[in-house]
Amino acid sequence: MEQLTELEIAVFQLRKGFGHADRCVDWAVERLRLDQEGDDLDIVLLASARGVDEVLPLAEAIIGRYRGDARLEEQFLAGKYIVELRAAYLAGRESVQSLDASLTRLYPALGYPDWLVMLSRNCEYVTDVPDFEQPFEREFAYIARLWAEAGSVADFEKTYSRETSNGHDVS
Repeated sequence: MEQLTELEIAVFQLRKGFGHADRCVDWAVERLRLDQEGDDLDIVLLASARGVDEVLPLAEAIIGRYRGDARLEEQFLAGKYIVELRAAYLAGRESVQSLDASLTRLYPALGYPDWLVMLSRNCEYVTDVPDFEQPFEREFAYIARLWAEAGSVADFEKTYSRETSNGHDVS
């Protein structure tokens, strides 16, 4: 199934309260447009679904059917979400305040991962202390770049350095 990762990322964001059901519907519509649904009735139904209550069960069924137990890890999906947040921030669609709200919810939802410590902290601090703007920007760029290049959590962990993150602090 082509582009299943895109659907998994959309479902992760939807489940965590960050995404919109329309993104999953758009995914299904695109599969139909490209004639990639392979007569999968759930994809056809997803293309016409409305609202989270209709979209989630269909999207979950599609992911379950094609991924089985080989679903992508939440850390990976969260990392790809960070990449999207960074692009939206650079485009002016996200602000430090909106990022802070998202990271404040994401950090505990993921069980406080080590790689998110400095980013979450610096984002929170920059909302009140302007001196944290540069450290936040550096950490955000660093984490987003690593996740953009990573094909798995293991790939990310091979390149991530807590020492580098710790260096993104006010001097």
